[in-house]
Amino acid sequence: MSRIEAEPTQQDDAARAGWLYYVAGMTQDQIAAELGISRQRAQRLVSRAMAEGLIHVRLNHRIGACLDLEESLRDRFGLIRCRVVPSPGVGADPVPAIASAAATELERFLRMPDPLVIALGTGRAMRGMVDALSPMEAVQHRLVSLIGNIAPDGSASFFDVVMRIADKVRAPHYPMLVPVISPTPQEKAAFHALGPVRRVVELARAADVVFVGVGQMSDDAPLLADGFVTRRELDEMQAAGATGEVAGWVYDSDGHYLDVGTNTRTGGVRVEQKLDRPAIGIAAGASKVPAIFAAIKSRIINGLVTDELTAKAILALT
Repeated sequence: MSRIEAEPTQQDDAARAGWLYYVAGMTQDQIAAELGISRQRAQRLVSRAMAEGLIHVRLNHRIGACLDLEESLRDRFGLIRCRVVPSPGVGADPVPAIASAAATELERFLRMPDPLVIALGTGRAMRGMVDALSPMEAVQHRLVSLIGNIAPDGSASFFDVVMRIADKVRAPHYPMLVPVISPTPQEKAAFHALGPVRRVVELARAADVVFVGVGQMSDDAPLLADGFVTRRELDEMQAAGATGEVAGWVYDSDGHYLDVGTNTRTGGVRVEQKLDRPAIGIAAGASKVPAIFAAIKSRIINGLVTDELTAKAILALT
């Protein structure tokens, strides 16, 4: 049976119900009548559309409390870009809340007519941003990865975003074809000696704008959870003061990059402090507060997309 002739799946029904509710403006009773289902089923389908990310809602009204937090963060840290969105609540996953605001920030650059090189990190927040991104034609720009895309088992890194964005915006893209973290410094050097890798590294270092996630280096560190560092390596870096990481590069509470641990073997390009161009961090959550604070204090990042609770916690540290 062809795809056209196939019966609609439950996800198809959820997508249709979500579109009718959020785009067409129908009530749940109207959706039930349109689809020939009960009101209760219509309600469940609309909820499923949101839960599975089939529908993305963007808030057009800028809430006053968020604007005040943005201003406070800009004034305190000299940020050149700052977006604060309403928090989903204590204990809730903040990534869906910040994803749409991050996508709006990225779209602002993608719509610029003059060619840009846009460098990108990885992670859940970056993946959420890409999923919320609107398809468009942005062939004038180049997208380049800051971080290797090969996992320890040889597979492609799950949270790599360069190719996903390129599919949505039709832009030329340059993945970093090296391990996220090489087994030895010598193997890292061998990868970086390759001509194609050198050219991607040079392109990333000269990027006009940078978008990165910010990872914590506590016991729930993403680098540990995703298998890029061992427990022993994490312990070693924590003993040296590890607080956060950006594009796989680990730094302490003052935002100084460490000279130990996996930093000697990290395969990508480090985001240097005090760049004279936008370096925007996409991050939220209580566990990330110390890492975000260190990154903006040292100006590893000079822009931030976060939520209310995180913004308040950061300001409470100042």
